[in-house]
Amino acid sequence: MAGSTLSRREFLAGAGGLALARSSAVGSQQPSPVLADWPEWRGRGRLGVWIETGILDRFSEKGLDVRWRTPLHAGYAGPSVTGGRVFVTDFSATGVLRGIERVSALDEQTGRVLWSRQWEASYRGLSDVWAIGPAATPTVDTVDADCVYVLGRAGALWCLKVDTGDIVWQRDYVKEYGTELPVWGMTGAPLVDGTRLICLVGGAAANTKVVAFDKMSGKELWRALPADSEPGYAQPIIINAGGTRQLIIWHPASVCSLDPATGKLHWEHPFKVDYGMTVPTAVHSGSRLLVSCFYNGSMMLSLDDRTPTARVLWKGASDSEIQTDGLHAVVATPIIEGDYIYGLCSYGQMRCLRADTGERVWETQAVTGERARWASGQIVRHGDRYFINNDRGDLIIARFTPQGYQEISRTRLIKPTANPGNRRALGAVTWSHPAYANRRIYARNDEEIICASLARA
Repeated sequence: MAGSTLSRREFLAGAGGLALARSSAVGSQQPSPVLADWPEWRGRGRLGVWIETGILDRFSEKGLDVRWRTPLHAGYAGPSVTGGRVFVTDFSATGVLRGIERVSALDEQTGRVLWSRQWEASYRGLSDVWAIGPAATPTVDTVDADCVYVLGRAGALWCLKVDTGDIVWQRDYVKEYGTELPVWGMTGAPLVDGTRLICLVGGAAANTKVVAFDKMSGKELWRALPADSEPGYAQPIIINAGGTRQLIIWHPASVCSLDPATGKLHWEHPFKVDYGMTVPTAVHSGSRLLVSCFYNGSMMLSLDDRTPTARVLWKGASDSEIQTDGLHAVVATPIIEGDYIYGLCSYGQMRCLRADTGERVWETQAVTGERARWASGQIVRHGDRYFINNDRGDLIIARFTPQGYQEISRTRLIKPTANPGNRRALGAVTWSHPAYANRRIYARNDEEIICASLARA
């Protein structure tokens, strides 16, 4: 598949060497632009980092240059983009808490539907708010399988051919593993690791909270972690620390490190999370690993640099969504930049904390513009600045420093359509994570997916 491997320039940028990649062109003062795909949740490696060059500095006063719009139905899962295709999921109701889930492949240049695959889904037992439509971003294997892995809200897992949508294999978490769906359903996007597909299954069967399948056949390879809590909603990630590749699983009872090849437990630290709300992705930076949640605040782990072990560096003391002492993230994954943490708190406050202590440095309401429960936005790093799509439908370019928040530019991205479940000024929100690829942004709501150019003129 075209564009299936990282070029040297992309590797340098993806490793944090964007400036090095820009300066590596030979014989030209204007280096060739870096282009990249977005094959999974938060982009390649699940890092929330956009490495492309040739991106605009500020938005036009006329707004975004929207290249195409394609109708969609309900869903929270953001798109993935690779190989000339955009993969996106949605749901159309046929009755009370039941309907049809669907994944579609769109032409990246035009938005034309290339193929769709659909299946019946029952949302019985799930909340009728925040659980309508798939929530796991499709994962595309860009190495050697030419497959896209899709998870439905009710635990249907599909492996499909990227070019046709043909079924390669399928699994059902509820039927095969006895998974008891959490109140907001299954959200853990499958994670490709070598020949494995690692999934947050949350099974009731012995040690099936996490299961690894052969990515080509769907055969089970290993299972790990007991059913001592619900699976939660955090995405699995793989990090390198202590000279070891570590699979990080954050569920409502603890933060765990597993060997991604075998499922063997390296270490585990308890962290009880109320109502299972492990929503943001764990954040890794150097020797630090951060998790943050709505009710129970944040916990920072210090990773050993020689062995796969960890200790608690600090943990917030507040279990209140209002009387917060640090960062209580709920929708948006925070970021660590140097010795500081930046993230959106329980009522939409953008906050800066000291990474070594959790002490708050500053906060501002400027990103969300509304002090409301679960007001939020998705944060993606681009060089020395950040792109944020807030839940009011704005797209923002900003910088964060220990001295404060600096907004560079803001424009309209997409109409909020999702029910926030509480009083909000606009009556609706948009919580889906966009994809950034080929100098464009791909964003969706419950009515459409759009593609807009972010290229410098």
